[in-house]
Amino acid sequence: MPAVRNVAARAAPWLAVYMSDSESETALSGWREEMRSAHLYRVVAECEAGTPRQALFLELAQAAQDQAEIWKQSARRNGVAAPAGYVPELRTRVVAALVRRFGPRATRSMLAAMKVRGMSLYTHAVPGHPVPRAGMQERRHSGLEGSGNLRAAVFGANDGLVSNLSLILGVAGAGATAENLLLTGVAGLLAGAFSMAAGEYVSVRSQREMLEYQLALEREELAAYPQEEAAELALIYTARGLDAAHARDLAQEMLRDPERGLEVLAREELGLNPDELGSPWGAATASFAAFSCGAAVPLLPLIFMRGAATLPAAAGLAAAALFGMGALLSLFTGRNAWLGGARMLAVGGLAGAATYAIGRMLGVAIN
Repeated sequence: MPAVRNVAARAAPWLAVYMSDSESETALSGWREEMRSAHLYRVVAECEAGTPRQALFLELAQAAQDQAEIWKQSARRNGVAAPAGYVPELRTRVVAALVRRFGPRATRSMLAAMKVRGMSLYTHAVPGHPVPRAGMQERRHSGLEGSGNLRAAVFGANDGLVSNLSLILGVAGAGATAENLLLTGVAGLLAGAFSMAAGEYVSVRSQREMLEYQLALEREELAAYPQEEAAELALIYTARGLDAAHARDLAQEMLRDPERGLEVLAREELGLNPDELGSPWGAATASFAAFSCGAAVPLLPLIFMRGAATLPAAAGLAAAALFGMGALLSLFTGRNAWLGGARMLAVGGLAGAATYAIGRMLGVAIN
């Protein structure tokens, strides 16, 4: 892979000029980023052992290591010695553990946030691969692939937490009793969870029906004019980097078996995986569970406590959960975990405070 191997060599002159005017902290930051990328490239390569992707990610790791060496030399020229070796920070260790546990495809959004390139290999076909694959679009509440599911769970739990906390605080502001607060929280949990589940079921079911309809049309077209379909597939392979003759041969081979051809066309032309159409009931159940888990957080003190401290305890527990969710979501954004947690806490806190104030005003007006 000469193109990958020579990345650092081509970048070296530009980096050298740039770093001559940069401060030592910039050089150290660049060194850490490249070493972190190299570390994660090797983790991905471990997961891809025995596949063509392993060599690619090892080449990318070496390129990142070479760029890190350039930053290290710049730091030395500025009188600052870079650390003797790279020790992965907590975020990097967490992401590496998730990659080893769930695989690069499921964690590709995290890896991309950590400046790990090449993640498009998991959403676009590798030229010449015998059965090209293309990932489906991730959805907010029930992505059909691993990283989408994890994000969906966090977002669903966050929805349940903020909405039920706001509901409880709004009713509390109006002067409701502890028993009414508990009843309100339980009703809010059930109403919200069933609403989310129903909406998710309809959404996934509609998407599945649409995709099944598209597959049926593709099956008819493949039966009616297979050579034209082969020509279209060859064009796609050519755009992916294959030479025209090889692309035509590969397309003919892919479409030789009609069922196999239908699967290939679905992945390449429609951008979907027939094996990952999604289960409406599975999506509804997951949405119900995620929302319920979040909505249950502010309910716990109302169930197990009595007295004036109950409401502050519910708000405090919800605040801790909001901060934790914000920190967890930072794995997908690449932002600082403390800032992510503080932002989520601020957003949820403002929603709860506003609802409490409105409830207070309404309670005074009604009474």
